[in-house]
Amino acid sequence: MKHVILGAGPAGVIAAETLRKQAPRDEIVLIGDEREPPYSRMAIPYLLIGNIGEPGTYLRKAPDHFQRLNVQVRQQRAKRIDTAARRLTLDDDSVVGFDTLLIATGSSPVRPPIPGMNLPGVHPCWTLENARAIERLAVKGARVLQMGAGFIGCIIMEALAMRGVQLTVVEMGDRMVPRMMGPTAGGMIKRWVESKGVTVFTGTRVEAIDNGTPLKVRLSNGQHLSVDLVISATGVKPNIGFLENSGITCLQGVLTDEHMQTNVPGIYAAGDCAEALDVVTGKPIVSAIQPNAADQAYVAAMNMAGKGATLKGVTQINVLDTLGLISASFGDWQGVPGGDRVELTDEAGWKHLSLQFDGDRVVGCNSIGWTDHVGVMRGLVEGRVRLGEWKERLLRDPTRLMEAYLACAQSQHQWQVARLKAAA
Repeated sequence: MKHVILGAGPAGVIAAETLRKQAPRDEIVLIGDEREPPYSRMAIPYLLIGNIGEPGTYLRKAPDHFQRLNVQVRQQRAKRIDTAARRLTLDDDSVVGFDTLLIATGSSPVRPPIPGMNLPGVHPCWTLENARAIERLAVKGARVLQMGAGFIGCIIMEALAMRGVQLTVVEMGDRMVPRMMGPTAGGMIKRWVESKGVTVFTGTRVEAIDNGTPLKVRLSNGQHLSVDLVISATGVKPNIGFLENSGITCLQGVLTDEHMQTNVPGIYAAGDCAEALDVVTGKPIVSAIQPNAADQAYVAAMNMAGKGATLKGVTQINVLDTLGLISASFGDWQGVPGGDRVELTDEAGWKHLSLQFDGDRVVGCNSIGWTDHVGVMRGLVEGRVRLGEWKERLLRDPTRLMEAYLACAQSQHQWQVARLKAAA
């Protein structure tokens, strides 16, 4: 059997290693499109801070790791797939055949249609090449403008702040991390960031970037800024363009089943480009976080090796440290039609807790500062735990999450065990 893996990020590497363990004699080809050893994008902020060097971003530290696994690594990009012929055409027009294929091509930064985005001094923060350019320009005291204050943007922002730059953040949404936090929580994060010396404009967009030294940036709020560096952190999109006309079904990402298989037998997807079932909403989503990518890659590889594995589903999970303020978001944090909700906010103590209910289940949460409850919130949401009378208690006092989880999750587990024994 010949297994081809497209994408040399965390999902691709985990899949290659899993395949080698399960299929020791099979041929494995790992194809990545960057001229670097396989590395973690999530490590780039630590590189910018100076906590690690470039080798610290590498997913596997031994230079001969893949050679010892007998995994062939190629640095090329896919152009198209012929699913009927089981062939992949690469950017040098070479053709690679396969028996099974994993699409783990990840995502790429969205480039907003703004004049001046191609100028020197304007960079995304997505690759090691981007990081090298940013390191040269983001020196102490440099004037830096960052476009975007989403989840990834906040991680980049923290690294920039620790480099000692004069930082301005511009976010089109009405609050920071608008796809993760509600208005109260997003507003609290903004005020916290501003208290740390970062200028934040929400409900604002960059209208144009003009060339020069320094760069001239025009904002929609009428402000004109002179900056040394512009960083674009305005979101990402799955790398699935090469699948057009392939017959592989794509929505936002590559649509998969519980085995991470696409609609084409023997072709799988995992990671930021894959769309899998959300255990809370029951709808397919792209959940671009590394723990989900790892689970998806393992399941896909097991099935590619003929061993069989099933993904229980993914959950929208985000835990963020923004200049020392810990926030978390789980599941359907915006709530469901007709569902109940409760919020508790301590502005002075930098704490906020929001719970969303569907019947007697917690289906989503937002929190700031409640670090003791992060695991419990995840357990309640992912476990779809029925709260019974504990729902009313949480509506009165949402801080009793731990008590509710211990009381209800344990009883639900005992009921499930009893049901399985009775069926045996």
